Order: sequence, then structure tokens, then C-alpha cells
Amino acid sequence: MAKYVAFLRAINVGGHVVTMENLRKLFSGLKFSNVETFIASGNVIFETKSAPDHRLEQKIEKHLEAALGYEVGTFVRSTEEIRAISEYPAFSKEALKLARAVHVGLMRKNLSADELQQAKIFASDADDFRVEGREVYWLCRIPTNESKFPRKFEKLVDSAVTYRNINTMTRLAAKF
Repeated sequence: MAKYVAFLRAINVGGHVVTMENLRKLFSGLKFSNVETFIASGNVIFETKSAPDHRLEQKIEKHLEAALGYEVGTFVRSTEEIRAISEYPAFSKEALKLARAVHVGLMRKNLSADELQQAKIFASDADDFRVEGREVYWLCRIPTNESKFPRKFEKLVDSAVTYRNINTMTRLAAKF
């Protein structure tokens, strides 16, 4: 059995309220073990024998959509991946001092060289970012709800992305 975290998109935002108790029950219904939630923003820790690939994400997504009645983007990462995410030095200490927030966007795939090149236009006085593997590290110097970066970046990669504050990732890594 390996331990993973599912990062769910569209949980407890936009009128889609789901209790953490209900999320735990839904994940337990998939025959996952040691299911627990981590803060009320759609982070579910669980153990399974399944590999952490796209098929596992699809299995969870289908189950949640059937139970909740709407699509829930699901991004699964291993505890080792979470540790690496929390330790990745995406920005200098000087840049971090000027940040209002630093978030990690979880993607389904690595970006192509062309997508990485195109994404460079999104760097601005308000937003900076780094891509490493299937994660985009986003440094925001303005209130995050005023930034257009998440929507523009998601449109570029033509795929859903779910964001978590770097502090959430660091706290998750500390659990393991």
C-alpha cells in the first residue's frame, strides 16, 4: 500500500459545498484505506495499491461526479512528490519578500517546450512563475483574486489546474 494525496478542484468553492466527512466516505467507498482529509479545501490523503497515474485520477473523478452531480478535477501526488514540491526553490528569497502569495498549481502533464515558451508572456510585475514537472509555482504580488494568471495559464495548457498555497504543501509534507 502506498500513501497519496488527491487534490480536488471545485470543492467548497462556487457553491459546491462538500463536508470533509462526506469526502472521507466517498474515498472509502472506492476501497481506499486510511482516508483522511486535510483542511477543508479538497485535499484527501489515502492509501491504495493502485499506481498514481491518470487511471487512478479518472477513477476518483468518475466516482465523485456520480456522487456529487458535477465534475471534480482530481490531481493525485505521492508523498514523495509532495515533499519535493514543498522543497523546490522556485523563487529567490528576495522575490519571496515581495510576494503576497505563493501557490503551486498541479497539472495533469508536463508542458511541452512550445507551451513553456508561450507561457513566458504571463510573467509580469504582478505575477511570476516557474514550471517544474507537472507543477507550476506561481508568485503573486497583488491580491490573487485580481490576478489573471491562473485563467490565462489554464487556457494555454488546455487543461484543468488546481492551485494550493505553498504553505498547505509544506504542512502536508511535514505530515509524512
